[in-house]
Amino acid sequence: MSFIKHCIFDLDGVIVDTAKFHYLAWKRLAKELGFELKPIQNERLKGVSRVQSLEILLSIGNIKASDAEKSRMADQKNEWYVQYISSMTPKDILPGAKEFILKVRENGIKTSLGSVSKNAALILEKIAITHLFDCIVDGTRITKAKPDPQVFLISCEELAVTPSESVVFEDSIAGIQAALAGGMHSIGIGNAKILSMAERIIPDFTHVDMSILVY
Repeated sequence: MSFIKHCIFDLDGVIVDTAKFHYLAWKRLAKELGFELKPIQNERLKGVSRVQSLEILLSIGNIKASDAEKSRMADQKNEWYVQYISSMTPKDILPGAKEFILKVRENGIKTSLGSVSKNAALILEKIAITHLFDCIVDGTRITKAKPDPQVFLISCEELAVTPSESVVFEDSIAGIQAALAGGMHSIGIGNAKILSMAERIIPDFTHVDMSILVY
């Protein structure tokens, strides 16, 4: 058995439920474009970049757009999303998430945030947990989105920890795929059917103890 030395946490859907705000913003854009974005279709937008999400949305609506139009759409979606998240407070942290991160740090395990969101810094500031991460890698620091493992590998490199000593906590298929591609352990947060590729799956962080980090 070995003990994990490094925990990497996704943000949306793992620490906070910003996924609902993303959905509201994408759904609003879809409505402007003349179609409805259904919850099951929204699953495809989770864990990938804004540009990739827009491409998926346009394919769902069977809509063609120029690069300039796509840029405008992406900016509009983000403007709506930022409006939604600007009202967030520490009360928006998902049950057990902060307590688990604190427990991890108390045991001398390094912590990182690995998110493709370009608004991660704003969200962490709003919920007041920026100081709980030894390394923060977000959408402003990467050139490749999940399922590419770049966002996770950067934190391993900066903290001098090997991927095999790291575990990724993710709520998206693309995030789990990125963890596997990077040679890291993976723990899915949420629906077991959707996240079946993960090594371990938990519904949330309530009642989770340190034994989950023993491999």
